[in-house]
Amino acid sequence: MATKKAAKKTPKKQTKPKAKVKPKAKAKKVKPEEKMFTIFIMGKAHKVPADATIMGAIEYAGYLIKRGAGCREGFCGACATVYRLPGDYKIYTGLACTTLVEDGMWLTQLPVIPGQRAIYDLDKLVPNVATIQKLYPEVFRCVACNTCTKACPQDLEVMDYIQAAKRGDLEQLMDLSFDCICCGLCAIRCPAEIVQYNVGLLGKRLYGKYLSKKSPELKKRLKEVKSKKFDKEYKEMMTMKKDKLKKKYYARDLES
Repeated sequence: MATKKAAKKTPKKQTKPKAKVKPKAKAKKVKPEEKMFTIFIMGKAHKVPADATIMGAIEYAGYLIKRGAGCREGFCGACATVYRLPGDYKIYTGLACTTLVEDGMWLTQLPVIPGQRAIYDLDKLVPNVATIQKLYPEVFRCVACNTCTKACPQDLEVMDYIQAAKRGDLEQLMDLSFDCICCGLCAIRCPAEIVQYNVGLLGKRLYGKYLSKKSPELKKRLKEVKSKKFDKEYKEMMTMKKDKLKKKYYARDLES
């Protein structure tokens, strides 16, 4: 009986297992080294970021600011600072919240500027130059050196409003000193020892009480406030989160 020849089995080609390719490791982003300055706070050296404000640098150095930092965004007037720079004989002034540090800066804080302040009853004053002469006689020692203007962080024409006070021009005194934040940096530089910000405050008070035009809109609004018209809205805003309150603030109606 014939039999079929068994077919020869051809061995399968053996393939080498593919080597596992490791994924390339992601290159680590190397952060550029932060530029640092050396400054001296109350006589002690500290390394601080080169782009910091004086206030930010003080906190970076580990100091806890308990007072004189009301706004942190500029111009509340409570963080007056005096400083020197290396190789420079001058004394500079600025607000810690807006003045940037410089390498080698020596600084100290002046949270309170001592300045002469007249005591008076506004209802008994007369809006003229004689009142200024009586309450702040040092105004008339002004030599027009302009150091007060140069020291002002608000870029106010301080010398000009003191000259207006000497002339008895209360309207210009009020107008030029209107944005004064009473930081006192003008007074610490004045060789005539004038306390400019208090003179400006007197001028604004005299003008507001005796010389300004009466506003019917203000009278109406005060009546509305006294009638508690806005109490509900006040309570609602007091419960708002910061983002919502900020949005509401910038969307408010503004007079043209």
